[in-house]
Formats: sequence, structure tokens, C-alpha cells
Amino acid sequence: MTTALPTSIRTPDATAIAEAKALLQAGACIGLPTETVYGLAADACNDDAVAKVFAHKNRPDFNPLIVHVGSLDQAAELVELPPLAHTLAEAFWPGPLTLVLDRTEGCPVSLLASAGLNTLAIRMPAHPVARQLLQESGLCLAAPSANPSGRISPTTAHHVASQLNLPIVLDGGPCDVGLESTILRVDGNNLTLLRPGGLAIEEIEAVCGTPVQVLDKPSKITAPGQLLSHYAPSKPVRLNADTVSADEALLAFGEPITGAKTCLNLSSEEDLTEAAANLFAMLHALDGKTCSGIAVMHIPETGLGQAINDRLHRAAAPRDKVRDAK
Repeated sequence: MTTALPTSIRTPDATAIAEAKALLQAGACIGLPTETVYGLAADACNDDAVAKVFAHKNRPDFNPLIVHVGSLDQAAELVELPPLAHTLAEAFWPGPLTLVLDRTEGCPVSLLASAGLNTLAIRMPAHPVARQLLQESGLCLAAPSANPSGRISPTTAHHVASQLNLPIVLDGGPCDVGLESTILRVDGNNLTLLRPGGLAIEEIEAVCGTPVQVLDKPSKITAPGQLLSHYAPSKPVRLNADTVSADEALLAFGEPITGAKTCLNLSSEEDLTEAAANLFAMLHALDGKTCSGIAVMHIPETGLGQAINDRLHRAAAPRDKVRDAK
């Protein structure tokens, strides 16, 4: 006997897209697929709609949101685009790269979305459903990950519907990237990594010829995804495991260590792209198992491994820290 899907999950046909568009224009929130993770989308220029995003997620209001746009022209209405930002946008948009840029003088995006900062985190998603809705609605969309703040990010429509009460979740299938976007601050000719993500720093440096500075421990929140405890399962997470107990679940990478109660493998071939795509879905699955905690094998700190390890360290952080998502 199969379990019925929540009624909020909809195939993104013309009828569902029209319904989602109407809901957004009326100030409601919806679940939206992107290539990174599913987003909790709302009209970024509507203060009440943005406030609903924070309320749905129970998200700290000092933590800014990423705003999604459908075109470079739309982005130029919201933020200043220096030549280096143009180069990055032309190379990697649409795709898993968020740029933090100065707001334009007349930027209509709610100040709540940027936590009162004079900068805005902005990106152009690659998922065809997200792009269609952005183009048909004409809106720019605030869309953090569609999960309660601090919990594991969603990579399927079912992950969203099981955690949030939304009128509609457009089902675009499993996310291709499965990891949040890389966030860069662009200040003139300077690039600073604010959050590693689905685009490797090596690719960015190869295109723009500019070294990316790494912001190790920010003194204040300047972009989404910088709070310490984040992306967290309900069970404790233990990193760099080389042994595992009989009551633990194992998140493996490569050849699994033996002895776990249950095991899922991010990539048996040690492919970091495959591991990134599997990360959140497998954390969701293991968190639903009967076990004392989740042991995670070592992930190399190269390429997308940097972003994977960033998420894992935040998932394993003490739970008394303030949490965030996307």
C-alpha cells in the first residue's frame, strides 16, 4: 500500500504555475524547487510576505535572505553591478552562485529581506520551474531553504511538505546540486567567500582571475548561512569517524567502515559532486532511522568537499547556538 502524497505537492503544470503565481502576488509563501535546495518563496518586495517567510521558518530576523531573480536586467534594478560582478554573473548565472552587492538607491526589496543591511544577496536559479515562475510572475523572490530554521535543508518536495504547512509546493523532482549556493561578497575588484556552496572556488578563480579571500569567522552576520548551528538533524552528528558503534547510523564516503546499525553512502566512488547532491537527502533519511546518532566518515577538503564539510560542521555544532537555514 502506497502512502498518499500531501495535497500541497503539485506537478508544475500550467494550472499549478498559475496558482503559485497568484499566491505569490497575493503575498503568500510557496514551496519552490531550485537546483540547489527547495526554497520557501515569497515576493521579496512585499514586507508582509517577507515577514511570513521568517515566521514559517522561525528564523532570526537579523539573518538576511537570498533574493532570486529571472534576468540580469532585473538584478540591475536591485543591486549595483560592478564589472567583476558582471563577469561572474555571465559565467555562472543561472546557477548556484549568490553575489552580495550594494543595493541600488531605489531598490524595492524589503529591508527585512536584507536584515536592514545596505547590501543584498542575489542569485539567478537554474531550475526550469523556478525560472518559469520568476519570468511569468515578474517578481523577485526571497527564497531561503524551505525548512524550519536550523534543520536539514530540503532536496525533495516531500521534505518541504512534511515540515511546513504551505498552500502549494511545486514538485520539480530531486535537486540536481543538492547543496546551497556559494555566496561571494563583491566589493569593487575584491571577492570574499561568505559561504562555500555548490560552486567550487577553483572554478570562480579560473574564470575571473581574481583570488577569493576566505572569511573564516565573521564578527557579525553579513550573509545567509553564517550562523554556527545550521542544517542540523534531530540526532547528534559525529564527524571524521573511523569507527562506528552498533547503535549509530553511518554516513559513508568511499569504502564504508563496518559495524553501523544502518548505512548510506554519499559516494562509493568518492565523487564529491555526487556526495554534495546526496548530502541532505541522506541526512534526512538517517535522521528518520532508530539510532543514537549519525557518524560521518572523513570528507576531503578539496573542491566541493569544502562546502560539504561546512554543512557537516554546522550540523554537528552544539544545539544551544542560534540556528539558520539557506
